[in-house]
Amino acid sequence: MAIRKSKTRAVRKRRLKTIPWDSTAYLTTESAIGDYLEAVFEDGDPALIAHALGIVARAKGMTKIARATGLGRESLYKALSPGGNPELATVLKVMHALGLKLKVAA
Repeated sequence: MAIRKSKTRAVRKRRLKTIPWDSTAYLTTESAIGDYLEAVFEDGDPALIAHALGIVARAKGMTKIARATGLGRESLYKALSPGGNPELATVLKVMHALGLKLKVAA
């Protein structure tokens, strides 16, 4: 009976290089922004909605949005961040500055 020797090879793990995803790069048209926000609002998560408005505001220019809302740029970044908790008044001001309207449907 023959014993078979197994040759083991050292398996080198390759490092996978990743880059952060930046949604603003894909929100270049009004249609893309509308579709994005529609999907986010359908989900219904308030934190996700605030974050998505922040992404759209960055795509449009946060300084421009801050001027239009009368709020500070830094406070908008904070309020519209993933951990932020903006007041409804802030959300409505940002939506107005972005040229968006909030509609209720039954």
